[in-house]
Parts: sequence; structure tokens; C-alpha cells
Amino acid sequence: MSEENVERFMQGIEAYNRRDPEALLEFMDAEVEWYPAILVGLGGGATVFRGHEGIRAMFREVDENLAEIHVEVAEVQDLGDRILATGRLRTRGKTSGAATESPFGYIAHFRDDKAFLVQTYLDPADAMKAAGLSA
Repeated sequence: MSEENVERFMQGIEAYNRRDPEALLEFMDAEVEWYPAILVGLGGGATVFRGHEGIRAMFREVDENLAEIHVEVAEVQDLGDRILATGRLRTRGKTSGAATESPFGYIAHFRDDKAFLVQTYLDPADAMKAAGLSA
């Protein structure tokens, strides 16, 4: 099943990059919790978005601040019921037009073929540590 989780995760990243929350939600549990590091990076506080409506709200909040956002996954590690992915995050501010690029890490936890917990990190070493791996 974990190979299928990797495939679902990558399909979810494609939907995220297209800015298509409805397609992304196909891979998410109805009670998903998502902890987005990008909003902290934009000057907001640490927060969690819960459920499908919360994910839609997260998209709206990110889209209010960013004209572009794109995740490039460089490596995916299959950890059974979890996926650890690292790569780069590229953004462009909506008001400033400033472009940024940052390392990025994801941990997605799966249950019954759906992600129920997504944690993101602006430092892949933090993601690896949170997954119980050495950086």
C-alpha cells in the first residue's frame, strides 16, 4: 500500500501546483489536518487547517499573498504509512513581485488510502527529524 501512497502524494503535489484544491482533496481524509510552514514564512503564526473546508481556506490564504507557488519534489521516502518528501519551494509575492526559493520538506501520514495529517517544513532537516530520521 505504501507505494500507492507515494503515487497519491505525487498526484496531490501536482494538484497543489495547479492550484486545484478540489483535485487535491480527492487524496485527503475528510478530517485532514495540515500544518503549513509557508504561512509562517509569510509572517503569519503557526496554524493548522482542518478538514476539507480548512484546506480550501488555506489555499485562499496562500493565494491572497502569493502570485505563484510551486513545489518541486527531489526525493520521496516511503516510510510505510507516512511519506517524507524533500525538495524546493518557489514563490512570487502578489504585491511585491519578489521571487523566492527555499528548501522544503513534507511529511504526509496516510490512513485508508487518504492523507489525514500533512506537516510541512521550510528546512528539510526539520522534516527528517520530525519523521524520526537523521538529517
